[in-house]
Amino acid sequence: MDEVNEIKELGTSAKATIQCLTIVGQIEGHQILPDDTKTTKYEHVMPLLAAVEEAPEIKGLLILLNTVGGDVEAGLGIAELIAGMKKPTASLVLGGGHSIGVPLAVAADMSFIAPSAAMTIHPVRLNGVVIGVPQTYNYFARIQERIVSFVTGHSHISREKYTELMMTTDEIANDVGSVIHGDEAVSFGLIDRIGTLSDALNYLHGKTEETVKEQ
Repeated sequence: MDEVNEIKELGTSAKATIQCLTIVGQIEGHQILPDDTKTTKYEHVMPLLAAVEEAPEIKGLLILLNTVGGDVEAGLGIAELIAGMKKPTASLVLGGGHSIGVPLAVAADMSFIAPSAAMTIHPVRLNGVVIGVPQTYNYFARIQERIVSFVTGHSHISREKYTELMMTTDEIANDVGSVIHGDEAVSFGLIDRIGTLSDALNYLHGKTEETVKEQ
């Protein structure tokens, strides 16, 4: 795949020392979404992350996020890969980092959010027919625990505060949860800093310079 096609298809280019990965629209999991839906496909992102980790010429990873959320397991899988990378990583939330976009944002070593960006925190939802039995509710609870544990384990927000935001009843019309903006996300400890593209890149270049000095 040449550079132009790589940017068009994956929103990324490996020509620079800092690899840029864009996670936009809806995160697609095992089910293919309609053609008119902007998606980020996990089968594209996962091997790309593995390639970045292995490529000696790439010194760091920048994740640009503007996502409404999507498939929980696909999102968590991508987040786990980012969190497990040895190379420096930084995320920047632009526009929105909603739903499963929250774990993706906090998975990086350093997370930034634009002042105008927003993040939606809410309980797990499931599309389609749901069987109303105790096993179903237990399944929901276990999925929710995976998300809460990941987010609180990779950020500075407390479990109590995150759960409170997730279960708020007067924030979103006809729904449960909270929408928080840039300064709130930082004050709650969910995101590390308010920042811009240059801030995220400066962080990554600083970390790569530290690595070179240590070697």
